[in-house]
Amino acid sequence: MTTHTAAAVDLGASSGRVMLARVGRDRLDITEVHRFGNVPVRLPGGLHWDVLRLYRDVLDGLGQAARACVDGEVLGSIGIDSWAVDYGLLDDTGALLGNPHHYRDGRTSGAAAAVHAKIGERGLYDITGLQYLPFNTIYQLAVDPAAATAAHALLVPDLLTYWLTGSLGTEATNASTTGLLDVRSGDWAAPLFDALGLPPGLFPPLRRPGDVVGPLLPEVLDDTGLAPSAVVTAVGSHDTASAVVGVPAADERFAYISCGTWSLVGVELDAPVLTPAGRAANFTNEGGVDGTVRYLRNVMGLWLLSESIATWNRTGPPADLPALLAAAADVPAGGPVFDPDDPVFLPPGDQPARIADALRRAGERVPSSRAELVRCILDSLAAAYARTVREASGLSGCPVDVVHLVGGGARNELLCRLTADACELPVLAGPVEATALGNVLVQARAHGAVAGDRWALRELLRSTQPTTRYEPSSM
Repeated sequence: MTTHTAAAVDLGASSGRVMLARVGRDRLDITEVHRFGNVPVRLPGGLHWDVLRLYRDVLDGLGQAARACVDGEVLGSIGIDSWAVDYGLLDDTGALLGNPHHYRDGRTSGAAAAVHAKIGERGLYDITGLQYLPFNTIYQLAVDPAAATAAHALLVPDLLTYWLTGSLGTEATNASTTGLLDVRSGDWAAPLFDALGLPPGLFPPLRRPGDVVGPLLPEVLDDTGLAPSAVVTAVGSHDTASAVVGVPAADERFAYISCGTWSLVGVELDAPVLTPAGRAANFTNEGGVDGTVRYLRNVMGLWLLSESIATWNRTGPPADLPALLAAAADVPAGGPVFDPDDPVFLPPGDQPARIADALRRAGERVPSSRAELVRCILDSLAAAYARTVREASGLSGCPVDVVHLVGGGARNELLCRLTADACELPVLAGPVEATALGNVLVQARAHGAVAGDRWALRELLRSTQPTTRYEPSSM
């Protein structure tokens, strides 16, 4: 087997990056070649993603990746992952009908009730196994006037793939987050399209992680300087699907926390769990790589902290996050906590004021300093993680001996320590770039540079990527 050179386009809800990787039987090196902001735009018609700017940054990043190749190496493949649920609509010529809406836009208020009136909430869960979130694709499409006449709907990674290759398709792990996929068959649920009056072919046929999509268009080659041999390869295009591949677990008895703007907390299963108890607990059955199921629930995540920092930077002295985290570590344990999943925290805005209001409503003490509020946020997240890990284990019957915390939150030592204490389990933190690593591992396997199932990929992770272990303080 030879070393495969690949690029991972990893788009998060607040920033994106293009990573260059070299992957072989005993090698897994990854380097960031381009990082860029992902800032939504508020227009009279609502909150939108600036998808054309994102695409320009993707092209610039791929150009950087081409120039970073050395000693005659050639970039062999490209994989794209991003957040879920949001989409672009195309007309019959392939032209974009408008910038995709942002899932935090308020347009879906009341949409779920209208959908559930046509398709009962229980029946919807039985078909899709998907947790209720007010911005799921099915609810967005229900209030999108252009959906009934559009020729195609493409989720964000599939839209960028289309612009790179001219090939239409829908990657399966991301499709599983739409609320329109049958969790048992793994295919589009035609009765749901019928019930909502959506064209049955609105989403293109499904692709699976590892499928080779095709070569780059001539104009893309001109823009990037990439070799004509480079191909786009489908990966787990929902970023959490790639992140779970990037969890360096040694066996099945683990839970994961993919910790970024959102925190996705759950376990990896071979089959969906469609019990009434799982539906009541709002657990989701999303598709994973190699036919696995990501049995998880969304927790609000570091959005609470980043929005608090943004508020302080707008309204007062700039916030120094490292100093705040250090001061928060000195705040005594046992302080106030709140429910981070309260819908009041979903939209952008003054999170410190919202947190204070939530604490007052609960009869809790309101923090008197920024450091105390940061500690309150992290204590609340750790408590929510622990609850969710225990529920995921109990509902699925999957024992958990260790919690893997991957993504940007793995850098937050205080959060990792508090999570270990709250879960009463060891926490293995890292890799930070689990999503990009999972992305390139699937590419490398598809192109023959590595072999085996997801456990073989994780063995390579364990031998090449550092992690930090946090034991519960009571142990």
